[in-house]
Amino acid sequence: MKKISRSVLLLTLAVTVMITVISAGCTTPGTPTPPGEKEKVLLATTTSLYDTGLLDYLKPMFEEQYNAELLITSQGTGKALEIASRGDADVLAVHSPAQENAYMDSGKGLNRRCFAYNYFIIVGPESDPAGIRGMEPVEAFRKLYELGTAGTPDIVFISRGDNSGTHSKEKSIWTTAGYNYTTDIQKSGTWYVEAGRGMGETLQLANEKQAYTLSDEGTYLAYKGDLNLVPVIDRGDILLNVYSVITVYSDTFTPEEITAANNFVDFMISPAVQDAIGTFGVDTYGKNLF
Repeated sequence: MKKISRSVLLLTLAVTVMITVISAGCTTPGTPTPPGEKEKVLLATTTSLYDTGLLDYLKPMFEEQYNAELLITSQGTGKALEIASRGDADVLAVHSPAQENAYMDSGKGLNRRCFAYNYFIIVGPESDPAGIRGMEPVEAFRKLYELGTAGTPDIVFISRGDNSGTHSKEKSIWTTAGYNYTTDIQKSGTWYVEAGRGMGETLQLANEKQAYTLSDEGTYLAYKGDLNLVPVIDRGDILLNVYSVITVYSDTFTPEEITAANNFVDFMISPAVQDAIGTFGVDTYGKNLF
């Protein structure tokens, strides 16, 4: 599969996301905060994004431009959305479209914008004991299930198991492969391990066990130097991984708090920051992470 160019795909995704934005209502664009006391902005995000280092890279740029203090908490997408639903965050950066749609439908989100994408990959031992290298992702999952449930030696799959965006993607692949995740996959044997951890820690666990796992490409590249795992599958439309930023809405928030959150959304989709995101990782990893 030929990967779509970054500019074309982001434009297509932006148009799609705008449908949700229009129906949910969109506040006016943010403006830089006047000099004085810094406005605190709490960002709830996913470990898959945070572990790449992108947000720490962009943080000082945002803080200088908007005279703000950006506070970041990272966990799985499901947990990040839960935090936002309680009104305990100002803005979200997540990557699970189905969960995001449900959140927007609840009326607790505004100004949803896609700002980056990469691809999920299936990584595993170089020896590839399951023999899935180069297969279509859905067929690879079927083979892992067949070999794993048959007790084939050295066949282990590590799942995030944490209701994150990566875990949601994994479950969608199992569903596409024809399995019921709850009844067919969970507790189907010792070959299937639910880590309940972030992406970086899940990769480390998979490395320890020389197992297969699903990872976003960015986090894998960030951890690659410490792993003896290689990408065995990195092609397939189902592996597209889209990141969106969303302003959190609560009727308890002040107009100033909503504006500060919108500032971060506007910052992430601005041309200069889009350029920075598009080149992030090249100097360190030899390719862009997004």
